[in-house]
Amino acid sequence: MELSDFQYDLPLELIAQKPLNKRDSSRLMVLERGNGGVSHRVFSDITQYLREGDCLVVNDTRVIPVRLFGNRGSGGRVEIFLLDTTGSPYKALVKPSARIKEGEIVHLEGGGKATVLGRSSTGRSVVFDRPIEAVLEKGHVPLPPYINRPDSGSDRNDYQTVYAARNGATASPTAGLHFTDELLSRIRDMGVIMVSVTLHTSYGTFAPVKVNNIMDHVMHFEHYEIQEEAADTINRSRKAGGRVFAVGTTSTRVLETVAGDDGLVRASKGETNLFIYPSYKFKITSSIITNFHLPGSTLLMLVSAFAGRDFILGAYRSAVEKGYRFFSYGDAMLIL
Repeated sequence: MELSDFQYDLPLELIAQKPLNKRDSSRLMVLERGNGGVSHRVFSDITQYLREGDCLVVNDTRVIPVRLFGNRGSGGRVEIFLLDTTGSPYKALVKPSARIKEGEIVHLEGGGKATVLGRSSTGRSVVFDRPIEAVLEKGHVPLPPYINRPDSGSDRNDYQTVYAARNGATASPTAGLHFTDELLSRIRDMGVIMVSVTLHTSYGTFAPVKVNNIMDHVMHFEHYEIQEEAADTINRSRKAGGRVFAVGTTSTRVLETVAGDDGLVRASKGETNLFIYPSYKFKITSSIITNFHLPGSTLLMLVSAFAGRDFILGAYRSAVEKGYRFFSYGDAMLIL
């Protein structure tokens, strides 16, 4: 399989720059793997595809404001995008990296200083003159590069799922952005079981595949955790005949990381770089709720593994023709 096998044409005007006013009013394309059916709904119709005893698995990671701006001593503008906040020195993408010397100080617009050190395995290392919590208080929402505008105050809420609970993401698990508290309440009232797992989505989510043979691609590592109660709940649901609906590719990767060949999941935490592409055999995931993904991305490869590449790319062509909104703030897809 080559990278070119996962490309499609997308008009730039279909890349959503802002969310809809009501999260669950986005469009929903429903793909049925069993019969090749495709239908077009709104996201709030998701309840029609769930039934009592099913398990809805969400990623409860919370996005932190890791995008920082400042100026060099010469006055030049600098962007620092923190890749992690677990300990100093911090890994970061720095622009313009090539011009900044090791040991150079950046004066942050929110106050304080950042010292840019040498190169790390990804980007540069950075240290601050104050606690990271104080730095992040003045940080910006890490909107993905295809959203061609500065972040606004509303993005602090819009780019966060309503069930976000655990700080650590530098990119939103965007399939979950379509859920409202009211919709989740209706789903629970149906007898659907909601379970949280954690995968701290990172900037690497948007890292392009740079090799022609996709099997030569090395996935980035992301921290995940599934607790004992969550694992037991999923297993009980499965044994009782319930289906596992993964909300997003991130939840899918957690489930498939911790599932055994017996289809049962086990509590664990650690780092995963599981790369799912066509020929992968899914162990536990019954259905995926997801957004529309970038051409040539590992996320597009994952959903192609789940539903078939030709089926997915045909659905994407239809979405373009029908004017669906793409990527983080765009419309959704349910793969049954």
